[in-house]
Amino acid sequence: MNKISLRGVTKVFGKQPERALDLLARGMTRDEILRKEKLLIAVHDVSFDIEEGELFVVMGLSGSGKSTLVRMINRLHDPTSGSVEVDGEDVTRMSASQLRELRMTKISMVFQHFALFPHRRVWENAAYGLQVRGVDAAERRRRAMEALEIVGLTNFADAFPHELSGGMKQRVGLARGLATDADVLLMDEPFSALDPLIRRDMQNLLLDLQRDLKRTIVFITHDLNEAMRVGDRIAVMRDGAVVQVGTGGEIIAEPANEYVADFISDVDRSRCLTAEQVMKKPLLTASPDDDLRDLLNKLSELEQNALYVLDPAGRILGVAKDHRIAQAISQGKTRVRDVLIREHAEVHPSTRLINLSRLAAQDRVPIAVVDDERRLLGVVPRATLLAAIAGEEEAADAT
Repeated sequence: MNKISLRGVTKVFGKQPERALDLLARGMTRDEILRKEKLLIAVHDVSFDIEEGELFVVMGLSGSGKSTLVRMINRLHDPTSGSVEVDGEDVTRMSASQLRELRMTKISMVFQHFALFPHRRVWENAAYGLQVRGVDAAERRRRAMEALEIVGLTNFADAFPHELSGGMKQRVGLARGLATDADVLLMDEPFSALDPLIRRDMQNLLLDLQRDLKRTIVFITHDLNEAMRVGDRIAVMRDGAVVQVGTGGEIIAEPANEYVADFISDVDRSRCLTAEQVMKKPLLTASPDDDLRDLLNKLSELEQNALYVLDPAGRILGVAKDHRIAQAISQGKTRVRDVLIREHAEVHPSTRLINLSRLAAQDRVPIAVVDDERRLLGVVPRATLLAAIAGEEEAADAT
């Protein structure tokens, strides 16, 4: 179910914004229009949907239009053209009173520079949105304290902002967004002013909160590793346009163009790609009643030393290895069921590659990728895993 939908959203800053769109349609570039007409096309023709409960990241370099885009969701900026829907209602057509209600009850915003009132205590800062809404003092205090407990600041409720560290101040900003019970959180580079260790702690906190609360979050960042770490999906922006939308793994596996490919070149692939995205169809499997001699010949032809043994439904029963097969044949045994090894590595399709490295080092048998019923979906050979982490897709495909 879509919580937010953008269709053809464009924002031009300057007088006569329609002229900029006309010139763009005639073939003039964005930079030419800015230089000659003093009109900035900050966002151009952006369309995408955000699902309810999704943590959706908008990322790009400075000047790419990401902050302008997100500010059109709650109409801090009015779009020049296009529509923005929240729960099926077009925000661009809302009256001033409807817009005020939207901002007070449905959408909260967390800013990069905390935006705390220095003369108010921590709990009062957390309760500010409720005060604007007209909630009575006792209820404001109660809900603010609940939000502060979620972000781990209950003991600092009566402190003032100058008594807090940068990370703690950002927690207060997050608590303020949570206290209103808003369905949607807009987060404008909320962690970029923090040092790396505190930033990672805040990312962990956000992920923990999202698992519990399942808010719809639109998160702006210029940091690709942060986007890959926190986002369910990511929209990559360049020069006011969205050039690709997808999961971190999808963007790494299939960048839409050279710009995206260059942008992701230094990302930690092991934390983004999943087993499903690199797994391969097994070259050979067996059933428990297969003949051992035939199987050993097939392993020799394929230059493999082991394979998975499956039941009729495709569930893994175990592993058969070449040396055990040869030993069993010398003992007069004839069927695969006589050589099964029950211990092997298997993972869910969504498992990140970073969690496969240790498993790959334990056994020469490719890691099995299985569904919830333990049916074999594919395998990840060690060479494929190493090639995928290194970004050598061609090597991985040849494995």
